[in-house]
Amino acid sequence: MKRNDKQEFWALILGASSGFGEATAIKLAKDGFNILGVHLDRQATMHNVERITNEIKSCGVDVVFYNANAADEFKRNEIVSDIKSLLNEKPLVKVIMHSLAFGTLKPFVPDGNEQAITKAQMEMTLDVMAHSLVYWVQDIVTNNLLADSARIFAMTSSGGHSAIPFYGAVSAAKSALESHVRQLSVELGKYGTSVNSIMAGVTDTPALRKIPGNVDMLDIAQRKNPHNRLTTPEDIAKVISLLCKEGGEWVSGGLIHADGGEDVVNFVGQRKKS
Repeated sequence: MKRNDKQEFWALILGASSGFGEATAIKLAKDGFNILGVHLDRQATMHNVERITNEIKSCGVDVVFYNANAADEFKRNEIVSDIKSLLNEKPLVKVIMHSLAFGTLKPFVPDGNEQAITKAQMEMTLDVMAHSLVYWVQDIVTNNLLADSARIFAMTSSGGHSAIPFYGAVSAAKSALESHVRQLSVELGKYGTSVNSIMAGVTDTPALRKIPGNVDMLDIAQRKNPHNRLTTPEDIAKVISLLCKEGGEWVSGGLIHADGGEDVVNFVGQRKKS
């Protein structure tokens, strides 16, 4: 198939098989980007991966998914090497999205029979949910795979600046991730690359369902949100799609609220029925 200029470019989605990563992969495929997806799934959920890749293929673009731990250095090196071969060593990675949601949800100081988070768990959470962004960007840049005027996005949350029970390590990771975004935006500016954190509102995803008290979180978020509904993964995908268009390169180094105004609402009252 002969592609137009836009279809020569690829989007690399870290965490492509569910939630924000899934929705963004599909949206960018509809926009004409070929998709590189990294995900970690067992056999029981591979049918969902097949559904996603089939939907991407139906958009008339190419798709290559890698089932591997994106935070594993050896696997990352293998995947980057394969991408380099796939793209014929050309700088065609136009978008990188970091949407890895794997961390330990334990208290710092245990209460009763609770178990406190360990040093290894703390370090793993920070490595997967924050530091891995830097390592992937380093490898894509040093292998000359990053396209001019590329866009890099990292998914953060309100937990980066607020305290949530059992969320301490993840909160620290989100804060670190936002810091990494600021630093990368400065260092990659010379390439015309923009780097931003995307702060979604509370969204009903598989990752959120693992947080203790998630049902209350969903209820409060819906009542807080000025739009009187939860954020969806598709909302985030549309925001990223907009920022990938011409002109979006000048938005860089920031934390973008993609939450319908949810985070600025402090008081939660009862909604009046219309």
